[in-house]
Amino acid sequence: MNNPLIPLTNCNYIPRRVAMLSLHTSPMASLGGKKTGGMNVYVREIACAMGRRGIKVDVFTRENAPETIGAIVPMGENARLIYLPAGPAEVLDPDTVYPYLSDFREALLEFARSNGLHYDLIYSHYWLSGVVAHELKHDWHVPFVQMFHTLGHMKTRIDGPRQPSVRSTQLSLQANRRAMMETEIINRADRLIAATPAERMQMLWLYRADRRRIETVSPGVDLMRFHPMDKALARQKVGLHADEKMLLFVGRIEPLKGVDTICEALAHLKAGSPDTLQGVRMVIIGGDPLDMAHQEMQRIRAKCRDLGLEETMVFIGAKDQDTLPYYYNAAQALIMPSDYESFGMVALEAMACGTPVIASQVGGLAFLVRDGQTGYLVPVREPAVLAEAIHKIVRNPEHSAKMGEVAAQVAEQYSWGRIVDQLLAVFSELLVQVRPIPCVTCVCGQ
Repeated sequence: MNNPLIPLTNCNYIPRRVAMLSLHTSPMASLGGKKTGGMNVYVREIACAMGRRGIKVDVFTRENAPETIGAIVPMGENARLIYLPAGPAEVLDPDTVYPYLSDFREALLEFARSNGLHYDLIYSHYWLSGVVAHELKHDWHVPFVQMFHTLGHMKTRIDGPRQPSVRSTQLSLQANRRAMMETEIINRADRLIAATPAERMQMLWLYRADRRRIETVSPGVDLMRFHPMDKALARQKVGLHADEKMLLFVGRIEPLKGVDTICEALAHLKAGSPDTLQGVRMVIIGGDPLDMAHQEMQRIRAKCRDLGLEETMVFIGAKDQDTLPYYYNAAQALIMPSDYESFGMVALEAMACGTPVIASQVGGLAFLVRDGQTGYLVPVREPAVLAEAIHKIVRNPEHSAKMGEVAAQVAEQYSWGRIVDQLLAVFSELLVQVRPIPCVTCVCGQ
């Protein structure tokens, strides 16, 4: 079955139908939960933005709950989410999903066959999806583009030394498998999408990737949802009193996110500059504070109690995308003390709302946050330096407001429309290379 491509006036082509793979996590899952975050937002927004351009987009993910079995969910114009069987219908850790990849591939092939579908291109996300995409490339004889979102080698370098020794052997085996599969994907993908120049360099340095096949296209932000609003309204919506100030963390509660560094920074301020924390609430959005089985959540909460920060640090669990803009707008600053971020979409969302960001000088955060202009960059795991940045934000509200204005201006460069334009340019160039088609729309003679 041959499906013609849509011609463009510049003699390139864009696909009519794209298969996007987000195997281990659904783009419709609630944010801040187990293995849900920026990648979920990215997949959903890119699929919907391409759909609005007239491209048919099917996003494939695994069934992760009984109600998702066989489900097909509309995501927007021309875009839909399709759940396929791959192991038990429950949320699983990514490494637990690995043995079911062949089941997922077979289910996807059958779905395409039974519905008479032909895809012009595969866009896969995270390494597990890349393993399947590599096989589908040969099944369908179409190119595939890969975006990792996080790189196994980077996570191992940062997180590995902190893991308990009793788990070290198992984690080492999992990390080695992931690194091996990522290397295979990097060698086989037709194009690799890096979120930042830093991630591009990591692919070159750690995986010996072919630089000619790497394109840097950052994630974006929904400027219709995330934008500056009346601060008094935002404060009212999140329940802040007139004399209260709010600092904000948004993300998964896991060691790499560095929430314990926030605890230590606040303790440093409490000891050396207690007036700074007068009336300040440090709000933590993400996870479930009541989940006693969540080891990292309970470890952080215990640390707060030990440091006497129960009244300062407030854990409110995960929040949906419609609620987050109020929190961003009401906050004095967003704090992201991560050990590793391939990009940092939460930082971009906060910036779009006119809120300065205090972030670790790593990965995408070092690329996104402009030190002293849109917020502050601090060294990883340096609570005293983080405390100093918090002090500047709280004590200098006028300067912080000016940084927020600049942050909103910077964020305007990252609209999803602009990002999709860049991505489709990559797809177009790739399709011309692998499927040259005579141009009949102009006089170029190609």
